[in-house]
Amino acid sequence: MEELKENEQKIDEKYIKEAQFLGRGSEVLPGGLTELAQKLQKAAESGKPLRVKLGLDPTRPDLHLGHSVVMKKLRQFQKAGHHVILLIGGATAMIGDPSGKSETRPSLTREEVDENAKTYLEQMGKVVDIEKAEIVNNADWLSSMQLADLLKLSSNVTVAQMMVREDFSKRYNEGKPISIHEFFYPLMQAYDSVEIDADIELGGTDQRFNVLLGRDIQSAYGNKNPQMVMLLPLLEGTDGVVKMSKSYPENCISLTEEPKNMYGKLMSIPDSLIVKYFELLTDISDEELQKCKADIEGGQVNPRDYKMKLAKMIVSEYHGEDAGQDAEQEFINIFQKKGIPDDMPEINATEGTMLVAFIAKNNLAKSKGDAKRLIQGGGVKIDNEKVSDTNLTITFEAKDSMILQVGKRKFVKLLK
Repeated sequence: MEELKENEQKIDEKYIKEAQFLGRGSEVLPGGLTELAQKLQKAAESGKPLRVKLGLDPTRPDLHLGHSVVMKKLRQFQKAGHHVILLIGGATAMIGDPSGKSETRPSLTREEVDENAKTYLEQMGKVVDIEKAEIVNNADWLSSMQLADLLKLSSNVTVAQMMVREDFSKRYNEGKPISIHEFFYPLMQAYDSVEIDADIELGGTDQRFNVLLGRDIQSAYGNKNPQMVMLLPLLEGTDGVVKMSKSYPENCISLTEEPKNMYGKLMSIPDSLIVKYFELLTDISDEELQKCKADIEGGQVNPRDYKMKLAKMIVSEYHGEDAGQDAEQEFINIFQKKGIPDDMPEINATEGTMLVAFIAKNNLAKSKGDAKRLIQGGGVKIDNEKVSDTNLTITFEAKDSMILQVGKRKFVKLLK
């Protein structure tokens, strides 16, 4: 609120409040909430909604909760009546965003990009109203650019400006190669904002250089009212340390994750992430958020109770309320009542088969070595009894079936 005082006489109070709501949890640049409030007021007075851009490169086929942070912010703008633009990076994905990378990313083919993009809109539709969004693909204009167009675009940025980027400067100082084509990635992303005439661009904090360059390139191409940017925090994965990424499946929660698995992974996050997950992944009010924070910090509530509320809310959002209820009930049954799932895969098992080989073959662990480590750590049970022998073979004796548990959430029924 402080940064708005200087101009509060010029800006209607309702636009100040709207800017505060839309800006919650983000860094707004370059003019902060003041400039955002001014843009909101101007849009209302002119009857022309703001054009809000979010670009996503289909470098992998799945989206995860980390991606949903910026998508939920886009949805807030959409609900406020603004025009949102979902940009599929059909051209930029073939280069790969160098942001935060310690080495050159391998280039993707157009076929690989197209294949990955097939599920993107379906997954985005879990968060954003796709039918009311403008869907564009930057391959439509970037792929047809001539050499003269590329030279004009690149003439607006110096090598020194590019080397300001931490990832580029770090690689340069370490003697690691930087390919010329990597310099074109931020230029291409910036030019997207020229083509779609964006008023606001959303991105993660790792996109700071790219999205601010979009503002500069818009100005270079004659836009006297270039975009402002909104940077959202990166979401740590379930370990609470590493940024959520599909490169680390066990640390990542995909939007297409099975409900019960999604619930279980959310229950595994460290207590220190509960408030951040509520803030970035749900629509709870500021009052509820502050109460959650005070309760956890003050030790007035078991953090597990808030974690269960969080997990149910998120599973319900992506899979429906019934799935959220079922996932919660199964968690209570398995982890609080020490029960087993009502529904689990059934697999025929041959007597005498090495247990570690069976676990690896049926994708219950990544490898035999991983299966052995799970056994040594007490993470494998048969009929609720811990397995300690890594050389154990499957033996049914007088039983027709057994329940095999691997880790906290994987259960299968072994059939004789």
